[in-house]
Amino acid sequence: MISQKHNNLLDFRLHICVLICSIIALLIGSKSFTIFNVKIIILPLIYSMVFAIICYIIPNKYITDKQSYEATDVMTITIGVLIAKLTIISGANINYIIQTGPMLLLQELGDIGAIFLTLPVALILGFKRKSIGMSSSICREPQMAMMINKYGAASDEFRGFMIVYITGSIFGTILVSFIATIMPHILPLHPFAYAMACGMGSTSMNVASITTLCSLYPSIAGELYALSAVANIISVVLSVYVFMFISLPLTEKLYSVFMKIKQKSKKVKGIKILRI
Repeated sequence: MISQKHNNLLDFRLHICVLICSIIALLIGSKSFTIFNVKIIILPLIYSMVFAIICYIIPNKYITDKQSYEATDVMTITIGVLIAKLTIISGANINYIIQTGPMLLLQELGDIGAIFLTLPVALILGFKRKSIGMSSSICREPQMAMMINKYGAASDEFRGFMIVYITGSIFGTILVSFIATIMPHILPLHPFAYAMACGMGSTSMNVASITTLCSLYPSIAGELYALSAVANIISVVLSVYVFMFISLPLTEKLYSVFMKIKQKSKKVKGIKILRI
C-alpha cells in the first residue's frame, strides 16, 4: 500500500499537467466584472480547475482515470499544507476569535435552516426517499459514514447523499466562490459573518470561498482567514453531532409530514375528479 502511494506521488504526467494549468491560471490572474452593481471576482483557482477538467474530458486525453485516482493522494498532502497555513493565521489572530465567542459555535445551527428549503424542492423534483440523503447535510465525508451505517450503501437515502456529494466535489468550489462574491452585495452583513459562513466543513470549499471573500476585503484578510479556519474546524467536529441528533431526525420527520400532505392532496384531487 505504501509503495503504491509512493508511485502515485511520482506520476509526473499528473504533476506536469497540474503545473501547466496552475501557471496559465496565475498568468491570467484575478478578473472582476460588474453585473447589476454586483462585483464578481474570478480567481485563478477557478481557471485552473476548468483547465484540469478539460484535460480530463478531451479526446485522446493526457489525464486518464489512473491520474484522476492518483490525484486523491496528492490532494491529501496539499490540503495538509492549506490547513497548516490557516492554523498559523488563526493563531496570529486569536484575539479576534476569542472576541467572537459563542457565535462560532452557534453558526453551526444555521445549517439546519437549509433543510426547510432543500427538502421540499427535492420532493417536488420527485427524488422521494433520496431527498433525505440529499437535504439533511452538506453531504461530505463525516456524514457519509453515518448514512452508510444507518441506511446501508444500497439504500435510496445513501444514493441521494452521493448525488449531492459527487455534484459538490465537481462544482462545489466553483459555486461557493461565486456565492462568496455575490452575497455581500445582496445582503450586506458584516464580513466576519460571511467568513464564519465560509467554514462549512469542507476544506476545499472553505479555501475557495474565503479567498474570494478576502479579495473583497483585503484590509481585514487576516481576520477573515482566521475566523473561517476556526469555523471550518468547528463545523467538521460539531457537524457530526448536529447531523446525528438534529439534522437527520428532523429531515426524516419533515419527510413524513410532507409525504402525508402530498397524499392528502392526491386524495382530495381524486374525490373532486369522481364528483365531476
